Formats: sequence, C-alpha cells, structure tokens
Amino acid sequence: MFKTLYPVVLGLSVALAAPAIAQTKAHTAETFASSPGKGEVTRTVRASAIVTAIDKATRTLTLKTADGKTFPLVASADVRNFDQIEVGSEVNVAYHEAIAIELKKGGGRKVERVDSSVSSRSQPGAQPGGMEGRRMTATGDVIALDPATQTATVRGPNRTIELNVPDKKQFQMIKVGDQIQLTYTEGVAVSVEPAAKK
Repeated sequence: MFKTLYPVVLGLSVALAAPAIAQTKAHTAETFASSPGKGEVTRTVRASAIVTAIDKATRTLTLKTADGKTFPLVASADVRNFDQIEVGSEVNVAYHEAIAIELKKGGGRKVERVDSSVSSRSQPGAQPGGMEGRRMTATGDVIALDPATQTATVRGPNRTIELNVPDKKQFQMIKVGDQIQLTYTEGVAVSVEPAAKK
C-alpha cells in the first residue's frame, strides 16, 4: 500500500539485525504485497557459521562464516545445553521482520499501541537453540488529508505523523475519520547442528 515504507523497513532491517547476521554472508528474501486498503513488506535473513573455538569459562564461541570472517559470540546463561556445542558445530540464525498497514474504514476502534512477545528455548538434553519474537500493533485516526501531496495525517497513541501514500487509488480510499492500523513483527531463531562426524 505505501511503497515509501519499503526503504524504511529495509533500513530498519540492517539496523536491527543480529550482529552475527550483519557480519556474515547471508541469504535474504524480501517481499512486498499490496491489495486495496492494505500493504505489507517482509524480509527474512538467514545465515550460518561454524564454531571454531569455545571458551567455556566465559561462554564465548568463536564463529567463522562462509566468507572466512571470524567473530566472538557470547552465549548468555539462558542458552540451555551450552555444553553440547562442539568445535565444528554449525550455528544457524534466521531473522524475520514484517510491517503491515491496513485501512480501517469508518474508525471507531480504540487508538492504542499493543506490544506482545514470545520466546522459547530448547528442552534439556536437546541441541541448543531457541527463538524470540515481538509484535507491535498501533491504531491511529486519520485527522486530515492533503490531496496535493497525497498525504494522510494520522494521530496515533503517542504522536501524530504524516503518511505519504504514493498510490493514487489507495489514497482515494482514505477518508477523514478512518483509521490506519500498523503492525510490526520481528523474530530471530537460532539453532545449533552438531559437528560433522569424522
């Protein structure tokens, strides 16, 4: 729906991605979908590295990426089954984020921001791994429209923003009194595969 968000989301992806992803050759998949009154941008980044050294006292792994770069990664006390990680184990990381915008005709919903999160970690005795995710949904009222610039002024729970809507058909659907709902989701999953048997 709002193609101007695409570069913003991509910029956020780079800024928010886990340091391990940022330092390795990663596979990235991006999608953009639009339908009347809706738009969504998603990005998934996958990367892997091999454990080349382990300092059990500090819980620090030295990882080597496919392009030869090495970097340290400290495993917090929350990482269950740390002792199962061996030199040669493969650490896989997947980072996903999505931003969706939806026009809510007629308004009437509560102007609010709702945050939620979810996490899990491996069971005792299983290979180390886990996931963590969060979602933020905000609803705001359309309080003004500027047809000359195709801009909607939206008053949300914490501030008022100017939202550029470059698609003329999408802009024409919006009326003062409607609402815009934005949902931002991000998550990261980490798994460790055992070292290859020799």
